[in-house]
This record gives sequence, structure tokens and C-alpha cells, in this order.
Amino acid sequence: MAKARNAISPTREENYPDWYQQVIKAADMAENTPVRGCMVIKPWGYGIWENIRDILDLKFKETGHKNAYFPLFIPKSFLQREAEHIDGFAKECAVVTHSRLEADEKGILQPAGELDEPLIVRPTSETIIGELFARWVQSYRDLPLLINQWANVVRWEMRPRLFLRTAEFLWQEGHTVHATAEEAMDETNLMLSTYAEFAENFLAMPVLRGEKTESERFPGADSTLCIEAMMQDRKALQAGTSHFLGQNFSKACGIKFQGIEGKEQYGWTTSWGVSTRLIGGMIMTHADDDGLVVPPRVAPTHAVVLPVTPKEETRDKVLESCHELVRDLSEQSFAGSMVRVDLDDRDLRGGEKYWQWVKKGIPLTVEIGPRDLESGTVYMGRRDQGSKRVSISRENLVGQIPQILEQIQKTLFERALAFRNKHTQKIEDRDNLYAFFTSENKDESSIHGGFALVHWDRDPKWEEQLKNDLKVTIRCIPEDSDESGICIFSGNPSPGRVVLAKSY
Repeated sequence: MAKARNAISPTREENYPDWYQQVIKAADMAENTPVRGCMVIKPWGYGIWENIRDILDLKFKETGHKNAYFPLFIPKSFLQREAEHIDGFAKECAVVTHSRLEADEKGILQPAGELDEPLIVRPTSETIIGELFARWVQSYRDLPLLINQWANVVRWEMRPRLFLRTAEFLWQEGHTVHATAEEAMDETNLMLSTYAEFAENFLAMPVLRGEKTESERFPGADSTLCIEAMMQDRKALQAGTSHFLGQNFSKACGIKFQGIEGKEQYGWTTSWGVSTRLIGGMIMTHADDDGLVVPPRVAPTHAVVLPVTPKEETRDKVLESCHELVRDLSEQSFAGSMVRVDLDDRDLRGGEKYWQWVKKGIPLTVEIGPRDLESGTVYMGRRDQGSKRVSISRENLVGQIPQILEQIQKTLFERALAFRNKHTQKIEDRDNLYAFFTSENKDESSIHGGFALVHWDRDPKWEEQLKNDLKVTIRCIPEDSDESGICIFSGNPSPGRVVLAKSY
């Protein structure tokens, strides 16, 4: 029997990077623009981002944070104050040097009005926010100061890829000031936990929590915590970070306060953020060779009702029934909101319309035709089950849709967790580590490797060697890494295992 043709070509196994781009295209989520490295996020993709944003925004507010907005442009001198910070972002900065355009003698527009000081299009906002925080924080009574910003940032990317790495992307960045190091570290951990719980409970994306090594740390931070997820090509994706900045930015920006005993001291600060990269992670965690698969809790639409009207004389009855079903389903609740249902009555062939929604990754498709009206049934497809469709009574669908959506959410998480567990190995010697990342295929488009848990003595020279030899990095030191052992590189004592992987 011939194998059914996949909707996405190439498949994941044939060419994973191209498959990823084709999934986005087939789902009509985003596309490249005339500005190199920038993307337009189309309604289906932006609907996912809106849900991510709204859910996280509520979580931030529940933990006492308030939203604000800060300038897009940052004076170059502000970044210069924190030397390590500017060094970390210097190669990614977009710089504004002129204030206007003027036509030359040939009528060609040229930059004019050179600025007294160049402005940096924000790559991140620590320095400009620190300048404002220095005005707002005067006393211990002003603390903690808990601020979040939803914004866009620009980091000049040499190898852009939709949602994963673009010159401009959307994100949130939290910035806080605290009276003590302990309070700031508690904040850093709290926000990492918020990100991890969101990734797992809403994106159905299992993550490892841990700390970055010094070489992978955010520029200017004392400590960077992260969540790391495994994609279907077994590479790691850094899905969110939370930074304990110590007093570095406070000293650079002059964030001081008078303590309860009257002594002036510098504040302790944090910053933390996630971006539209989460959408890229969701795609690479769940999508298959038929297209996108969207977890119900972040799906713009939970279900689409598709009328099947082969005969004109039955069209009105079928459409009337579909409208009633949309109403009945929309009155049910799931994950704290009403079920989101669309009716697609476009004048398209049924099969074409159905496959468009499959490729979009909508959790449920519901088809109704004349025979279904007679039998009181519908034809339901669960996206977590590929393109499989089953007959179900209309009454059961309406009554069980919250449970069905929850089952899909759970299935996606468990499937991704099982995949990660299958491709995570404890490795005890260097030869096996090198074989783990090289033995199957050295072609970058192939599927190979995974997460290697190894002992490391914390000597940074081994990190550099791994990058050079295998293009592998230490993704994190897991928060539960307390199993002492012997470093597989040096033979010296190791305080615990670290996670090694190729990454995006």
C-alpha cells in the first residue's frame, strides 16, 4: 500500500530547516519583508502571540508587576557606562546618526542633520531604564520597584530565521529594583519559574531549568537563569532567561536609595524576558509533516466548523445547523475562557478547506454534511492525531469539548516529554560524548544528537573546545545538579552534571 503523501515538503527527516520554513508558510503565520532580517507576523501567527502575551501579562500582574513603556532610542553614552554590557551587544546594534533626509542635486534622498550623539535602536533596555529608575528610586520605601515592558527590539542578525532570529522581534522585558541581594535573587527565581510553568502548561513544551555558565551569561549580569527546550531535531532552544544583575547596572546608572537606617546604598536589580522565539519553539516542538500543531491553550481558535454542501438544495439546512453548533460550542469554557470557534463557509472544495486548517494546526476540525444532520453526528478531527477523523455525536462533542481540548493539550506535552527523555543521555567519557554528537550524520540538516548530561569541572577551556570540535555548548547547569562525579574532560572532581547540546 502506498504511503500517504505529506502536506509539507520536505519532511522533517529530509531537511529539517526547510521543513520549518514550509510549516510557517503553509500555516500562513509570517513571511519575510523587503527589510532583510525582518518579518511580518500575519493574523494566525499574531493571534498565537496575543494569547502568549495576554496569559503572561496576567501572570506578571498577579506577582505585583506593572506595565510601562520606555524609549525605542538609547543614547550611545548610556550603553557605554556599562562596559561589559555594550561589549556584549556592540556587534548587534542598529545605530541612528542623522535626523532627516534631504534631496541632493540629483533628487536622491541623503541623510542630513547629523546628531550630536548617535542613538542606538534598543537591543535591550537595561541602561535607559536604569537612567529612569535612578530618578524614581530615592528611599527604601520606593522598593521593590517591579516594572514590565511589552515592546520590540532590534538586534542585527546575520542569519535570520522566522521567529527564531530576526533583526526586529517582539518581546517583554521585566526590570526590577530591590533593597537586598536576597530579594533580587528571589525575584530572578520567581520569574524563571513563571516562564517554565507557562512553557509547560500552555505551550506544552517541556523545559529544563538551570543557570548559564559565565561565558553564556547575559552581558553585565552576575547570574543568568534559563529554560531550555529540546526541538524535534534534538537541538536545544533557549526559551526564556532571567538575570540577577547584582549592583552592576545600579552603579553604572546611579540607582541609589536611602536605607531604613539612613545609609545610602545601591539597589539590586534584575531583568528577564521572553520573545516571539517562543512561537518558533512551539512550532519545532509539535509540528509534523502535515503542518503546524498548536496547543489548545494558546490557539487563536480552538475549533473550526466546516460545512459540507455537495448539493445546493441542502446547503441552507447544513449552514443553519453549523451556525447552531458554533453557538453551542462557544458557550462552553476551556482553560479560563470561552471556547473559540470559527465557521468557515468559504466557497472552496471541502478537502482543500479542511487541509488548510490542518496545516494551520487548529486543535479541532468539525465537518457537517447532509447525512450528519440525519444521524445527529459530526465528523471530528483532532490535530494531535494527525489527519485522522472520527464520527462523534453532536451532543457528545458539545458536552465534552473542554475535556477533548484538555486531552489534546496533555497529549502534546507528554509526547514532547517522551521525545526529550528518549534523546537525553548520561555520558561518562569523552569518546562517547563525541560519538553522541557526530556518529549518525555530520550534515547540519540531519537529525542527530540530543541532550548529553556530563560531569564538568567548571574549567571554561573545555567549553571552548566543545564549541570548536562539535559546535556544542553547555546549555545550562541544571538547578538539581548536585550529583558529584569526575569530569569527563580532565578527570578532576565535578560538582555536578551539565547539559550539553547543539542549539539555535
